[in-house]
Amino acid sequence: MHTRRILVVEDDTDIREATIDILVDHGFEAVGAANGREALDQLRSGVDLPCLILLDLMMPVMDGRTFCEEQKRSPELAPIPVIVLSARTDSARQAAELGAAGCLDKPVNLDALLRLTQRLCVAD
Repeated sequence: MHTRRILVVEDDTDIREATIDILVDHGFEAVGAANGREALDQLRSGVDLPCLILLDLMMPVMDGRTFCEEQKRSPELAPIPVIVLSARTDSARQAAELGAAGCLDKPVNLDALLRLTQRLCVAD
């Protein structure tokens, strides 16, 4: 598992790219996926696994809930912590139901995001 790599799974291109830019500016290697299916394909490709997945819940093709169900079925992928990013009012409850390591409301508070990423991704 790559200790500074973060996968940002978000269907909104602007949000995904801005989040990646912020993470890169703070010393992380960040990559993106537009939906859960794309994220699973990346994770299963054999590339370095991330230390953390930032996951939107509402996406086309494969939503965040389905992604989490698939992730948990894989012994290799299940240990990767997930932080749910959502604008839904019940996002904290949904994150808890999914066994997520945390939840951040959109628009995401930058300080809260960086605190979580620093806590969950140790330096090389």
